[in-house]
Amino acid sequence: MKPKTKGRFTGRHMAAIIVGFFAVVIAVNLLMARLATSTFGGVVVENSYVASQNFNQWLEEADAARALGWRAEILRRDDGRIAASLANLPEGPATVTALARHPLGRQPDQPLSFARQADGLWLSTGALPVGRWRLRLEVSAAGHIWRHEEDVS
Repeated sequence: MKPKTKGRFTGRHMAAIIVGFFAVVIAVNLLMARLATSTFGGVVVENSYVASQNFNQWLEEADAARALGWRAEILRRDDGRIAASLANLPEGPATVTALARHPLGRQPDQPLSFARQADGLWLSTGALPVGRWRLRLEVSAAGHIWRHEEDVS
C-alpha cells in the first residue's frame, strides 16, 4: 500500500524554507546588533593584551581596598556637582579625587577634585556636564588608596 500524500514537495517549497530560514537568522542578528550597540556602557581599552598583563595586580589592589572596609555613597546634586558620603575612613587628612568618563567616549574625561564640608560630606569643586557618566572615585588616607566606581546621571 502506498501512503497518501497531499502534494508533492517541489523546488518552490525548498526555496521558501531556505528564504524563511535566512530571514529569521538575519532578523535575529539585526536585533542582537541593535541591542549590543544601544546598551554597551563599558570603556574600551587601547590595547587589551597590555591591560591583561595588569589584571592580577588589579585584583590584589581590589582585595586590599575591600579589606579596608571603606564605603561611599555618591549623589549628583541639581547644580551638577557630585556629593560623596564616605564611611569608615580613618581620622586625619584625606584626599578625594575622581575621574568621570563618558560611557562611550563621546565627551572628554572630566577630572574632579573634592573638598570636605563641615558636615563631613565631600563635594566636588566643579560641576559635571549633563549626561550619564562613569565616576571613578579615588580616596587617599592613612597611607592607603581606595577606589570606587559608580554610574552617575
